Amino acid sequence: MILPGLDVPTPSPEEVAKYTVRTMLRSVPAAVPGIHFLSGGMSEEEATLNLQALQAYGPTPWSLTFSYGRALQSSTLKIWSGKESSWKAAQERLVALAKANSEAQLGKYAGPHPSPGGARILQALRLGGAGK
Repeated sequence: MILPGLDVPTPSPEEVAKYTVRTMLRSVPAAVPGIHFLSGGMSEEEATLNLQALQAYGPTPWSLTFSYGRALQSSTLKIWSGKESSWKAAQERLVALAKANSEAQLGKYAGPHPSPGGARILQALRLGGAGK
């Protein structure tokens, strides 16, 4: 996804979708069947909302979908924390995140997000706010 540098505020999902789709239309052949986005640097909620916005900014000649790792696992792993007693809650979070992103990929995500809030991960790190 087309995201600005770390020195500016986080853009709206609609703005991310606009510039991402515009850039892809200019550079990715229509014969490519699909584009899979990574979630690196975005919060879990931001990744879902951006994916949802991409679906509304079309039509596009390709399937726009996700290949998220961190956006499905970050809060799940925090909940689990290696404790057997937290296993069920962590599984429920993982399923909820997978469902939210599956719906977003179809343009049908309505919220609320299972892991709301959170700034862009890299931006928070740069500004000293992540991991504290």
